[in-house]
Amino acid sequence: MPKLKIDGIEIEVENGTTLLQACEVAGKEVPRFCYHERLSVAGNCRMCLIEVKGGPPKPQASCAMSVNDLRPGPNGEAPEIFTNTPMVKKAREGVMEFLLINHPLDCPICDQAGECDLQDQSMAYGSDHNRFYENKRAVEDKYLGPLVKTAMNRCIQCTRCVRFTTEVAGIEELGATGRGEDMEITTYLSKAISSELQGNIIDLCPVGALTSKPYEFKARPWELRKTETIDVMDAVGSNIRVDARGREVMRILPRTNEEVNEEWISDKTRFVWDGLRTQRLDQPYVRDLGKLRPASWDEALSRAAAKLKAAAPERVGILLGDLVAAEEAFALKELALKMRIANIDCRQDGTPLGEHGGRSGYIFNSGIAAIEEADAIMLIGCNPRLEAPVLNARIKKRANKGGCLIGVVGEQADLTYTYTYLGAGPESLAAFLDHPPANKQKPMFIIGQGALARPDGAALLAMAQKAAVSLGVIKDGWNGFNILHTAAGRVGALDVCALPGEGGKNTTAMLQGELDVMILAGADEIDMSKLGKTFVIYIGSHGDAGAARADVVLPGAAYTEKSATYVNTEGRPQMAVRAAFPPGDAREDWAIIASLAKQAGADLGFTSLAALRAAMYKVAPQLLLLDQRVVADAFALDELQRGAGEAFKSPFVSPVKDFYFTNPIARASAIMAECSALKNAQKLQAAE
Repeated sequence: MPKLKIDGIEIEVENGTTLLQACEVAGKEVPRFCYHERLSVAGNCRMCLIEVKGGPPKPQASCAMSVNDLRPGPNGEAPEIFTNTPMVKKAREGVMEFLLINHPLDCPICDQAGECDLQDQSMAYGSDHNRFYENKRAVEDKYLGPLVKTAMNRCIQCTRCVRFTTEVAGIEELGATGRGEDMEITTYLSKAISSELQGNIIDLCPVGALTSKPYEFKARPWELRKTETIDVMDAVGSNIRVDARGREVMRILPRTNEEVNEEWISDKTRFVWDGLRTQRLDQPYVRDLGKLRPASWDEALSRAAAKLKAAAPERVGILLGDLVAAEEAFALKELALKMRIANIDCRQDGTPLGEHGGRSGYIFNSGIAAIEEADAIMLIGCNPRLEAPVLNARIKKRANKGGCLIGVVGEQADLTYTYTYLGAGPESLAAFLDHPPANKQKPMFIIGQGALARPDGAALLAMAQKAAVSLGVIKDGWNGFNILHTAAGRVGALDVCALPGEGGKNTTAMLQGELDVMILAGADEIDMSKLGKTFVIYIGSHGDAGAARADVVLPGAAYTEKSATYVNTEGRPQMAVRAAFPPGDAREDWAIIASLAKQAGADLGFTSLAALRAAMYKVAPQLLLLDQRVVADAFALDELQRGAGEAFKSPFVSPVKDFYFTNPIARASAIMAECSALKNAQKLQAAE
């Protein structure tokens, strides 16, 4: 491993390390605009200049030079570089002066002000005077869609946005035209960007040329209260920061977690915040004479409890929605046990997950980060670009490195990387049982809900497990049998066993046979017409399909308004933290369930969140290990062969029809509605 001295400090680094990275190892700060550790090296801003002893008598760009390019001293001494000499200081001042020649003086009205790299670095490394008095260059602003606002007069052509859209998002729609003073960053066809990850270029832009269009002129960073929490728009469990002012969430930004989302988030995660304030349920409602009217908590809980007590346990059902946290799922399971209700299910889409195979039968066993280790990936009944865009970017990252076979059984969609299409349905999967391909060291199956949320889901799960064993996907030291969930709350609910009890009905059976009472805990994705004359108690945060059908509405809290545990698709428990308070009289969901149980004469054994969690950890101790991925027993997967049945021949279809409308919060968002309309228009135009 090469050795070198940085400002007199001798360090040892790996081969291929850039000088900029070596300086960071030594604890030396080097300014940069174009360099980003997750993108390819461009070397075009020249801000990261350093001095190399014995090298050319000029500063060197540290991002574009490797430690292997340095030569030792005359007596074999370690190469030496300097980051703070007069030459370096003068060079950085000169670069900053050139960058500011054409930069407009609009910091007071720029949304980037207060968290702008150009502001910070001009203060730290710039000069106190300017020698340029000519007119500044003017560039026309570009249209990139409803999410990203452009102010191209500020652009310094660092090309971070271009490299991100090409290398990470996997779309080649953004690039540079012209040369020198005429160079401009633009979309090639002057159309909106089509990526589900495009909002990340806002974070990447160091100068405010790309800012958030929905957030335009809304707030300054120093006005906002910042809360680190977890996203629930998909099952990846992306780490986010929610910025709020008072009770109002103003924006959502990513946090770095190398094991989960790196530092990217999807556009739905980033821009759904306006849906948190619209279509909200802020007070209880009861239905009289066919119409919902406002009511007090006592009246609403009393009416709901009276119906629960009057109905026979076998005539009561409980359905959990996609955004239900583990605490709420546990409270509902306890309510069901105390009232001897066997009809409870957290799988509103009808999957067979959790019935056989233990915990390994319903989680992403290898872990999301292990995608980068796989040498073969088969996508079965899933479209990760729509179901989990950040996870799809991880697959794209692996594809960029090369040496990984990617196959698809299901829809033939644009996944942003090259793959081999193997077929549309179960017969294509069955073919691998008879003719397995060449052995791979770390093959991986990613099985989506498009293959499982069907009447033959159990048969397909068993078929996938059998194929996985024959292909070496499941073997000693490696378990690549992965379930890709679309619901953020599903794994946590399965962990606390929110499943039908002995003789109980699952979602499909509950909707087929009319019950007397149904509790819908945020379950808005089912066919409400199948509920018939059932008395419906709805617990949720938004006025969606469930609230419209309900006879009693109990307003709950959204994911940014409560402390709750969510378990992502790989089985990693993470704690969401309250960033704002629920509106009006809305309460946290676990407290609503506890109050309802008390009114119905069922003692759940806890009256506080701490007591609830203590009881929950006894049932599911893995939930106590926050931000840790507990490896499940791979041998339990053999149980999936029990009661599998026969698979149908119909093709797999992804459950996500519209990426922007997958849950009540997203459907309440005007920003998501605009994105959905644009995407549909693009599809129609492409079809023509």
